[in-house]
Amino acid sequence: MSGVEVVLEGVSKTFEDGRIGALTDVSLRLESGDFVALTGPSGSGKSTLLNLIGALDRPDAGSIVVGGEDVVRLQDQAGYRAEVVGFVFQLHNLIPTLSAAENVQIPLLGQGMPRHERERRAMALLGEVGLAGRLDSSPTTLSGGERQRVAIARALANEPRLLLADEPTGALDSETGGQIVRLLLRLRDQHRMTVLLVTNDESVSEQADRVLRLRDGGLEGDSTRASTPRPA
Repeated sequence: MSGVEVVLEGVSKTFEDGRIGALTDVSLRLESGDFVALTGPSGSGKSTLLNLIGALDRPDAGSIVVGGEDVVRLQDQAGYRAEVVGFVFQLHNLIPTLSAAENVQIPLLGQGMPRHERERRAMALLGEVGLAGRLDSSPTTLSGGERQRVAIARALANEPRLLLADEPTGALDSETGGQIVRLLLRLRDQHRMTVLLVTNDESVSEQADRVLRLRDGGLEGDSTRASTPRPA
């Protein structure tokens, strides 16, 4: 498994009810395996852009090509979300009545995977995010950072090639947020994913390979940072 290239050309999105977050003629390219931070003021369109790339919404104009496939024209967008994309949000959205391991298994339900295989995968992923000892724990007994780790493990359950993270550290203290970013960087290398992460935290964006900046619905800047060579 490896990451995917993401190419946007002339992407625009407006909202008839006047909501903020519209985009105008956005073009960008993410290389396979990139870890890119997307920054910008509130309402600049960051979450809208993630939703479009993740096929949670459709643009009014432009193309979104992920791994050589035009997402806008895909007949099976649900299949694309299940097979190609993993989502991590600021709020972990865990089901409080399920254990950590059961939450991680949710994306695997309905795929014909035997129960023992789902449990094995959940156990392995929780081990990767440092929660091997919390398999049976309820989200209500976990710290904020631990809940976000469970959410990251859940996002990896389907072995995504593209991880979209919308302010995953926004509700965490700086130390815990730093741990989450370092975890995402390690998992990017380990799983060879492409990662696009929305953040307004400079300490987070400083760790990315590149930083994209949105303002008023348009792409304002693209900077490249020195990064550690990835595993071959």
